Amino acid sequence: MPSPRDAYDDLMRRCREWTLLQSCSAVLGWDQQTMMPRGGAGLRGEQTALLATLVHDRMVDPALADLLADVGGSEVVADPESWEAADVRELTKTVERAAKLPRRLVEELAKTTTAGQEAWVLARQANDFARFRPHLESILKLKREEAAAVGFVGEPYDALLDEYEPGTTAADIDTIFTPLTAELVPLIRAVADSGRRPKPGILDRDFPIDRQKLFAEGAAAAIGFRFTEGRLDTAAHPFCSGIGPGDCRLTTRYNPRQFNEAFFGVLHEAGHGIYEQNLPAERYGAPSAAYCSLGIHESQSRLWENQIGRGEAFWTHFYPRLQQAFPGTLDDVTRDDLLFAINAVKPSFIRVEADEATYNLHIALRFELERAMLTGDLAVADLPGAWNDRFLALFGLAVPSDNQGCLQDVHWSFGGLGYFPTYTLGNLYAAQFRGAASKLPSVDEQIAAGNFAPLTSWLKEHIHRRGRRFRAAELCRRATGDGLKPESFTHDYLREKLSRFYGVC
Repeated sequence: MPSPRDAYDDLMRRCREWTLLQSCSAVLGWDQQTMMPRGGAGLRGEQTALLATLVHDRMVDPALADLLADVGGSEVVADPESWEAADVRELTKTVERAAKLPRRLVEELAKTTTAGQEAWVLARQANDFARFRPHLESILKLKREEAAAVGFVGEPYDALLDEYEPGTTAADIDTIFTPLTAELVPLIRAVADSGRRPKPGILDRDFPIDRQKLFAEGAAAAIGFRFTEGRLDTAAHPFCSGIGPGDCRLTTRYNPRQFNEAFFGVLHEAGHGIYEQNLPAERYGAPSAAYCSLGIHESQSRLWENQIGRGEAFWTHFYPRLQQAFPGTLDDVTRDDLLFAINAVKPSFIRVEADEATYNLHIALRFELERAMLTGDLAVADLPGAWNDRFLALFGLAVPSDNQGCLQDVHWSFGGLGYFPTYTLGNLYAAQFRGAASKLPSVDEQIAAGNFAPLTSWLKEHIHRRGRRFRAAELCRRATGDGLKPESFTHDYLREKLSRFYGVC
């Protein structure tokens, strides 16, 4: 029998091996979205399926249970807050979940979602939901099977949500979304009734893409993304792929008439990337060295995109540089004009382009519909109609096409049911983290001067470097002194901002 320390070291060696395999899969996923020719989808499905089953085989190796038993209760994990104890806690959860999933299901999911992503791209381009429908039906069937295999107490959605936000249930999300929606809908109405509007046409001008890319890369580097360990490319749907230490890849998409679409997308993905780049690289492969949860991950992107990137201090520094980047384009626009334009509240169809007041309604819509599809209460064939009806009720807008409706997001095509609520959790966590970090001496003055290091350092110390040593609720408590408080977003942040532009509070 190995000593507890030797058993722990063996566990970490095995974890690192399958983490490396997962990083290979991440490279293939990035390539599929950015470089792969359409004809490669079939082979890519086989490649990703092979890697997924290789990882699964290692996770269900019976030797893991023996090694975990050797470590459990030993002096190696005597301190429940140690990295080692977190490793064993997270690894036990991972191994137990993997053991419940048949190898055949893992392989089939990898193949089906690879084909689904390619079908989604083509369906979105053609505005043809029928092209994607059979793929979504197949994915849902497999995700129901996954939920049943993993097991749940409340409803199937819980088993899938737990993969992204450990310990959170659909009922927990309901307790957040129900009051949040009830507060946001009248707030958005009050904004509309205020009669105040930003100057028209500020954001609809000629913004050459090559200049957009340079300006966005400069901003991402300024806030802390290291391009010596990362890159920026284009894709149909913006994303960040943290492949491993020294390799983090961002994507965005450009609109030559509106710089804000790509720019805030880059800030968003750079926020994810900075988190990935500041995880404890010396522990790479250990379960505790991974990101805490997707809600916490999203908090980092939303913080930089919105709560910093749409703020006065940020544009005090960057507005003169924006004018220089696009000579003559913004000569008639003041910084305050721009601030109002980029913070305008206007219900719109596309989630990734939504303003901060309406964004969470987009998530509530998706949460409601994917729950219904998972239980079978909503047939995939009826998804476009259900989407359009619910969108009209929430936003007062008639959806003109499916690529501006139920086809706009990539998530369901890669099997990401249960993923969407983490976006709203991220918004809420971000406001709370920003509030705590604002107590740093002169932090806004530093940002206005172009010095983002104090804020980035605070995030690194309190969020990034802690990895998955603590679960999300505990991480939030340690960083801010409180558990998750949605009012930090709605009252302390959003209402205060909107009162400036719209006079509502």
